[in-house]
Amino acid sequence: MNNLYKLHAQLIKTRQHENPLSLRSLLQKCVALAPEAMNYARALFTSFPSPDTFAYNTIIRIHAQHSPIHAFSLFNQMRRAGVPPDNFTFPFVLKACARFKMGCDIHSLIVKLGFDSDIHVQNALINVYGYRGFVEDATKLFDEMHPKDLVSWSTMITCFVNNGFVCEALALFQRIQFEENVQLDGVVMLSVISAISSLGALELGIWVHAFIVRSGLGLTVPLGTALIDMYSRCGSINHSIKVFYEMPARNVVTWTALINGLAVHGRCREAMKAFDDMRKSGLKPDYSIFTSALVACSHGGLLEDGWRIFESMRNEYHIKPTVEHYGCMVDLLGRAGLLREAFKFVEEMPIKPNSVIWRTLLGACVNHNHLELAEKARERINELDPHHDGDYVLLSNLYGGVGRWAEKAGIRNSMRENRITKEPGRSLINIDQVVHEFISGGNSHPQWEEIRKFLLSVINSVKVGGYTPITSTVLHDIEEEEKEHTLGYHSEKLAVAYVLLNYRDRRTIRIIKNLRICYDCHNFMKHVSDIFDKDIIIRDRNRFHHFSKGSCSCRDYW
Repeated sequence: MNNLYKLHAQLIKTRQHENPLSLRSLLQKCVALAPEAMNYARALFTSFPSPDTFAYNTIIRIHAQHSPIHAFSLFNQMRRAGVPPDNFTFPFVLKACARFKMGCDIHSLIVKLGFDSDIHVQNALINVYGYRGFVEDATKLFDEMHPKDLVSWSTMITCFVNNGFVCEALALFQRIQFEENVQLDGVVMLSVISAISSLGALELGIWVHAFIVRSGLGLTVPLGTALIDMYSRCGSINHSIKVFYEMPARNVVTWTALINGLAVHGRCREAMKAFDDMRKSGLKPDYSIFTSALVACSHGGLLEDGWRIFESMRNEYHIKPTVEHYGCMVDLLGRAGLLREAFKFVEEMPIKPNSVIWRTLLGACVNHNHLELAEKARERINELDPHHDGDYVLLSNLYGGVGRWAEKAGIRNSMRENRITKEPGRSLINIDQVVHEFISGGNSHPQWEEIRKFLLSVINSVKVGGYTPITSTVLHDIEEEEKEHTLGYHSEKLAVAYVLLNYRDRRTIRIIKNLRICYDCHNFMKHVSDIFDKDIIIRDRNRFHHFSKGSCSCRDYW
């Protein structure tokens, strides 16, 4: 900003401060200094005797990302002043509209003014439709575009990824490789890597990594960091570690990706070592890496390390812990069974605990069968977020687990009265780029009858090997046999049975589950891994479980 001030002062001294060309040059320099220069730029803009299209474009551009409401207001001012927009105006305006969650109405104005065939405007429109979740409109516009450039393809892939259309994003990536005039860059590959991460498709991730190497893109910090995160989310932390050490340069975000990956894969001591190595490297830890380090302590039961890291935030780095860091400490104490200490910690927090923190404490109380504190936590949640389905299910689980069926029935009745439904368990497996989905108790899979019969035989086999269903997780006042039947059709069991039935030679089974794995399924997977000699990797809502030879990477601490 000092150089900007000096230039402005020089213009005033030479009496050029009212020259439109000098003002345009000064305004342009504000672009690189946004958002710090926004207020200064607006003050400069008011000194223009009669701003032209270029001046309006520049001031809108300065505000587009960091203050979209101002950018949109300036565009309206431009129209009222009768200054004609051009093909550079609308990309900036549409960028602001995407941030401001509006802008689809501008499409009609663009058509009216004849800018709808401009490729830059079209790309910006696809971006807006993507931000608003109007994937069908974005796709229609993309398909009608002739020609398309790299930005077009990249924006459409990002649109698919951000809206959960992962397979469509990957299909588009396959199409782009046949385009002769499009040279892929790192931006496109970041979107593709994100899609693979969501899908958990390790084989495809390995292929894309090789494609990046063949294309000569190199392991830049953004690409390398994205690959570390992708491999971790696809269940292969060893690949993440390999990429990390192959990178020529790393930043704090790279270290955070590695530490978080090690944490969710149960390699918590290694995560602590990585955190210490990062500090020794001279990089200063930020909010995110402290969160990842605390998550590692929580997953590994590293109580002393957790307190040391938490206290170092203030004492050593003068970083004020956020509600997220306090939440990690509550999780750490709760998992360790220190429920009263966790409750006291929450009540003495210097910032108001949110529903997530109370929900974390509720989950810990349920896991350790502490009904009194669970009910207190539930009361606090009711004051903040009374309609979350997970809270009802957790408390219902606890009542059912201790045989208090009347209270459990009351919770279920309350859910019905408030029209709150429990999210069904879903498990996904990706084999040969085909995704198979299984729903707990669902019979929609084409091979349902075969899978059901085969699963029963698998259950009988592991029972011989020592597996006993943990029926306390079935929270109904019904006979034991019925409870076992209910447990048998959990989604991850169906997924494992499908792979064992159809792909007997497959050594590793990878499953993505939307909910936390239950105790019975966890026990079942350990026995299946031993008796059938398989490695089973399950990514649930909280972490990865690597089952091998009858044990799990979490050491039954999750």
